[in-house]
Amino acid sequence: MDLSLLWQYLVIGLAVLLSLAVVVRKRAPGLERRMRAALALWLLRPGRAAGLQRLGRWIAPPPAGNAGSCGGCNDCGPAPRQKR
Repeated sequence: MDLSLLWQYLVIGLAVLLSLAVVVRKRAPGLERRMRAALALWLLRPGRAAGLQRLGRWIAPPPAGNAGSCGGCNDCGPAPRQKR
């Protein structure tokens, strides 16, 4: 196989993987979150190299929900006025 043809295949494969990642992120955010969590947990296992654990912490999705101290109903603020 010619070296330039190999480079073409590598670039096209990378473009396909990136476009797949964008589609999964936009169309299936739950799947993307589960995949990121599974990969992060695999990288954060005890005994892994420090660099892999750092990568796992970077890949890990942010915690679900922004509950805060109130319980997380996401209905903060004053109640809207009702017409009489």
